[in-house]
Amino acid sequence: MTQIFVNLPTADLERSVAFYSALGAEINPLFSDENAACVVWDESIYFMVLTREYFATFTDKQVADTSTTAQVLVALSRDSRDDVDDVVDKGLAAGGSEPREPQDHGFMYSRDLEDPDGNILEFLWMEPVAAEQGPEAFLADGA
Repeated sequence: MTQIFVNLPTADLERSVAFYSALGAEINPLFSDENAACVVWDESIYFMVLTREYFATFTDKQVADTSTTAQVLVALSRDSRDDVDDVVDKGLAAGGSEPREPQDHGFMYSRDLEDPDGNILEFLWMEPVAAEQGPEAFLADGA
């Protein structure tokens, strides 16, 4: 099984732990310390939220200022449109921001959420027919 570990820089580790916990993720204390927190989405997807200083030890490149620069957009699927709205609303209540309007393409619905450091998360739901057979199959069903 492939596991995904996304490393994200933060200026305030405690704030990030509170934010991601509010979204429903768990924190694995075995891989968390004063430099990092292991955010567990499920058994195969993890965010390693790292202090900016610690993050910088993993690269020779300049660490992007996520308040002004988009380095990556991380998309996570949800089981329904309501689940998308629920997680984004929790994120907004926990100090996140919504940088753009929700995107509704009929077969796919998504909302962007910036964490307090400006890292961009996209939560999306896709109609099962479109996910399995492509958007054209969903549109061909008369939707």
